[in-house]
Amino acid sequence: MNTGLRRTAAGATVLGAVAVAALVPAAGASAMPTDFRCTSAQVTTTLTPGSPGAGQRYAQVTFTAKPGQSCNFQGSLPVSLAGAPGITVTTESDVANAPLVTISDGRSATMLLHWSGIEAPADQVTPTGVTVVAPSTTDPRGVSSDPNITLPWNLGAMDNSAQAHNLYVGPVTAA
Repeated sequence: MNTGLRRTAAGATVLGAVAVAALVPAAGASAMPTDFRCTSAQVTTTLTPGSPGAGQRYAQVTFTAKPGQSCNFQGSLPVSLAGAPGITVTTESDVANAPLVTISDGRSATMLLHWSGIEAPADQVTPTGVTVVAPSTTDPRGVSSDPNITLPWNLGAMDNSAQAHNLYVGPVTAA
């Protein structure tokens, strides 16, 4: 085979491989969009107490995907407390470096809440509720939902003094 013909054949082979690679998705590619965020209508959300120790209190906000639903979380979600105006809500995670967490069909993800509860009763406050803001208000089908997920607070008092008045919120992690 002459040199010109070999180069033409080699070039056609490379171009053909590039064209095929552009049409065939990479192994492990997903049909679901990776940037889709959960809406409050896609998950069931619960607040569960954790194990206290040495004045430290913990709880998990658990998000469970409803049947047929799939969505993503990344980092911490905005949280606010009702009935606890002196409490400062502080995010513990670096959202830019938090891993993407995907849940679907009954699978769960959790977000840790942490606070202290050892002050005298005069330096404590008991919230009436906790509100978590879902990352999205519209799912891929265009169905809109309220972004606020409000749960009753039944986890006791929180310190509300000059020294201790924080609710720390961790990143969403796979359960």
